[in-house]
Amino acid sequence: MGYRHVRMELDSRCAIQLIQGEDTSDHQHAAIIDRFHELLRRDWDVTVSHIYREGNKSADYLASRGHQLDIGFHFVPVTDPALWFYLLYDIEGVSESRLVLNEG
Repeated sequence: MGYRHVRMELDSRCAIQLIQGEDTSDHQHAAIIDRFHELLRRDWDVTVSHIYREGNKSADYLASRGHQLDIGFHFVPVTDPALWFYLLYDIEGVSESRLVLNEG
């Protein structure tokens, strides 16, 4: 779609470490991790950062929905009522409290 600057926000520090790591050939999800590496090597600027799931409800909804689908590419229209709700939630900056016991 021509995007040159992409911000990828993940709620899993472990996933970030795997994506930013070098050799993951012996990992059980090596094929998926390698696909991320291929995407990151493209000619664009990608910033990978950690965000709590409460900070991006739309992405959390899509990830939860993804667990119910077969592996592969799936298009979710913006007209999906639940996705629309979470997009508005994120745009308005609605926040939730969360207790974090250990950042390390």
